[in-house]
Amino acid sequence: MELVTYPDSEMMMIELAQRLAGELRQALQGSDTASIAVPGGTTPGPIFDSLCAADLDWERVSVMLTDERWVPEESPRSNTRLLRQRLLVNNAAAARYLPLHAPTETPEDGIPQLAETIAEVLPLTVCLLGMGTDMHTASIFPGADRLEEALTGDVILVPMRAPGAPEPRVTLSASVLSGAISRHIVIVGPEKREALDRARSLTPEEAPVVAVLKGATVHWAES
Repeated sequence: MELVTYPDSEMMMIELAQRLAGELRQALQGSDTASIAVPGGTTPGPIFDSLCAADLDWERVSVMLTDERWVPEESPRSNTRLLRQRLLVNNAAAARYLPLHAPTETPEDGIPQLAETIAEVLPLTVCLLGMGTDMHTASIFPGADRLEEALTGDVILVPMRAPGAPEPRVTLSASVLSGAISRHIVIVGPEKREALDRARSLTPEEAPVVAVLKGATVHWAES
């Protein structure tokens, strides 16, 4: 794991967006296509605001979330809604979006078809992740009902229900996340830095982010 620190989060977001764009651009020089998985939530929004304007052949890039709540896209809790507002605009509007939600009652019903489409673009070219203070990443939560499968299973997508999560979720598995050619984790604030330091002495079951730390670049700003 490589840790990169920044004077402030604004600079971090701009520089990280440039780095992600550079990695996609380099991949497209040697391949017909590239793929990127990104988190939802509020933290990566400023990254998306810069990345969407990158000068890339976005028509050859597949974009997906690392995880999603099993809610319709029009729901205010949908991560897809955030992506359509802040990443899949400007130049990046031309990208191919691979959803992590389907119009089925449960994620178990929708996952087979979703996973089949995602399999076509693996391994991921670039993966951007966040981390919670409970040391979860994507929707791989400590204490979740299918934690072991998400951490060790040879699967693409895992349905996940966890304490404190009001709706079911679907998440890329640790094997898919850690299999990305380039992997970045972005965190802000002293509390998350402390959680990261604590995670490094714990097991993946206790701190799921451990499953994706090896070989990753962690980007951190205090505020």
